[in-house]
Amino acid sequence: MTGENLTITLNNGVRMPALGLGVFQSTPEETVPAVESALQHGYRLIDTAAAYGNEAEVGEGLRRSGIDRSEVFVTTKLWLSDYGYESALRAFDTSLDKLGLDYLDLYLLHWPVPSTFEATVASYRAAETLLAEGRVRAIGVCNHNPGHLRSLMEQTEVVPAVNQVELHPYFVQREVREADAGYGIVTQSWSPLGGVNVYWEGGRNKAKNPLEHPTVGEIAARYGRTPAQIILRWHLEHGLSAIPKSVKAHRIAENFDIFDFALTAGEVAAIDAIDTGVRGGPDPDARRDSHSGS
Repeated sequence: MTGENLTITLNNGVRMPALGLGVFQSTPEETVPAVESALQHGYRLIDTAAAYGNEAEVGEGLRRSGIDRSEVFVTTKLWLSDYGYESALRAFDTSLDKLGLDYLDLYLLHWPVPSTFEATVASYRAAETLLAEGRVRAIGVCNHNPGHLRSLMEQTEVVPAVNQVELHPYFVQREVREADAGYGIVTQSWSPLGGVNVYWEGGRNKAKNPLEHPTVGEIAARYGRTPAQIILRWHLEHGLSAIPKSVKAHRIAENFDIFDFALTAGEVAAIDAIDTGVRGGPDPDARRDSHSGS
């Protein structure tokens, strides 16, 4: 699995870079140089969302990078306040406008809303319309548990291409990964380094930082790599896509420098074993409101 710009083929044949830059909690001022730096360092996947408030800056970073639009895979997400068929279509237009793009590569529903799941279904049907019109190359969801996926697919036509969920060595999401794989859905990891344990709700799980786990540290020392590089490589060995967030140019470059080595099956299993089964971020089964989230 080595080689620069590893890609994953989605269930509709579209190829998506396995590693991308996430911009959750990146301020507008930080986002432009972060995106520009990432693209210049070889990244070809940028992940944003309407709720992040930095879509315009993602577009500006792309333009400033000098990289051709056709070479970059751009993802954004529909926020809950815009759920519903017509409102989702309008929100898509707004996002595209802010990004300054003619099409999107991937459009995702940001969260399921179990208490009013019909709104989730209507929003996904809008995404299906956008896909059929060629305005987006692939569609999918975020934070959907297996039950959410089943309910959604019973009422819609297009199997999601991607399910983006909290996933890191302290929360490995085996059940979700297995369900996704069974449906041919790519699992994409948000907070792939476990940072959600530090920043969410005042760092309620702050002590649980996978970057500081001795197992990760031992493997990092063995390869002469950083703990972050080892964890990101672990995601790739599992066939996952990962979107680490950083606004520091040296860290952005470091996170991308993981394509010239591979972990052994034993090392992957050792990292798997540090799973706590405890999520750091919001529970997708809880009722969601307009509070911003990854």
